[in-house]
Amino acid sequence: MRAALRQPFVREVQLVRERVPSFDAYPFDLPAVRSLRALRLHPAVTFLVGENGTGKSTLLEAIAVAAGFNPEGGSRHFRFATRTSHSELHHYLRLVRGTRSPRDGFFLRAESLFNVATEIERLDAEPGIGAPIGPAYGDRALHEQSHGESFLALVNNRFRGEGFYLLDEPEAALSPMRQLTLLAALRGLAQAGAQFVIATHSPIFMAYPDAHILQLGAGAVRRVAYEETEHFTVTRDFLNRYPRMLEVLFADDQEEDAG
Repeated sequence: MRAALRQPFVREVQLVRERVPSFDAYPFDLPAVRSLRALRLHPAVTFLVGENGTGKSTLLEAIAVAAGFNPEGGSRHFRFATRTSHSELHHYLRLVRGTRSPRDGFFLRAESLFNVATEIERLDAEPGIGAPIGPAYGDRALHEQSHGESFLALVNNRFRGEGFYLLDEPEAALSPMRQLTLLAALRGLAQAGAQFVIATHSPIFMAYPDAHILQLGAGAVRRVAYEETEHFTVTRDFLNRYPRMLEVLFADDQEEDAG
């Protein structure tokens, strides 16, 4: 199914600004939230990008909770809580849905994948008549694999087409080569009808063709081209002339050593 010919599960995310109690208090004072009015999502892949501290992860978390997912990650059926730390932002978001409904979905956070794996084992250890859910995540338990291996095992085994998936900084678990592996997996799932919203710093992920890249910051949310992102330009410039850039970066240290 071509992304251009289908409706997204979620067309737009709107901040109901008239209900916000104050833009001077967390989480509404975050740059990504303070200027937010609406995020228009791509039917296949949308990236949320911006500097550290702008509020990308907080916003993605709020979208996930507003869509019915557990704040710490997992599917809509997961309801565990290791530590309640999510913001109240989801109460002020409106999801404008498309004409079709997802058959699957998952909120995947690199930082809380351990907690998700633990919850899977806990659920399977409880007595019940239902089949264990662990095998849906692969032949090996997630805890028996490295962080990156378990991350890819979850995506490759648990994610299916026709699903709505939110990923928070997936590059944290993956080497550059494994990021390419995940990029190919995203492509296959998107072509099978999946819709992704991904908060990321990875210039490898952002190279996904035809995706919407939404730049979040102090100003209005802006859709940018891949080559316009700071992630692309800084990485390109560093790799093309890293000796000179390191020389400039360490100049102050060299002056202190000389003194």
